[in-house]
Amino acid sequence: MAYETLIVEREENIAVITLNRPPANPINITVLNELEAVLNEFQKDKSVRALIITGAGERGFSAGFDLKSGGTPDGAKSQGKGNVVFSQIEKYPKPVIAAINGFALGGGCELAMACHFRIIADSEKVFMGQPEIDRGIIPGWGGTQRLPRLVGKTKALEMMLLSTRVFAAEALQIGLVTKISKLEELMKDAKEYAKALAKKAPVAVEVILDAVTRGLETTIDEGIKIEQAGSQRVSQTKDAREGIMAFIEKREPNFIGE
Repeated sequence: MAYETLIVEREENIAVITLNRPPANPINITVLNELEAVLNEFQKDKSVRALIITGAGERGFSAGFDLKSGGTPDGAKSQGKGNVVFSQIEKYPKPVIAAINGFALGGGCELAMACHFRIIADSEKVFMGQPEIDRGIIPGWGGTQRLPRLVGKTKALEMMLLSTRVFAAEALQIGLVTKISKLEELMKDAKEYAKALAKKAPVAVEVILDAVTRGLETTIDEGIKIEQAGSQRVSQTKDAREGIMAFIEKREPNFIGE
């Protein structure tokens, strides 16, 4: 399928989705619709086991909501659609990695936070932030909820109320990102990370992602029930038997996702 605002590539069992509206890669209704479509496509494709989302060009991962569409019918549609798509990413059954190659601001930061992992380039041109308050608005695609869950209430409030920018070292320190890479090695590192995840048992990966995401939104007792149901599910898989046999035979397991 051809996309107007995305570049979609596959490399072995990982997929790379690039927001292709440089230099700032703003997010409009077309971007959101196409993201939803490609996520649906790869969710059904068993050969794809991990995804990377990044931005085209050398300046921005994404500047967030396309302000040029503000006040238009498409702009209004994108407000609700953003939450739908970002929640889809957060609840995705396969690992999703944000490779942050430039500024990730507003909705761009919210997109990165919806991903399961974030790898950021160490550069003075690469930073994250939620500057919506400077436009008289607030984060509208989950920022007020995901940011404090990642970095804590006080730091999240500082970032949102003072629109502070967070660069690579601080982002790692506060738990906003998973890993720092050199700018020129960002995609190589992101792909290596994705390939390491892709080697794991796909059903077990899916169950862990689901248990952690849903468990954080409920009590620990309910979370344990979710975990137990997931444990029962994976114990019946061929991959569980393969993992045990590989351990006994002292070899690398070959997981097939069944």
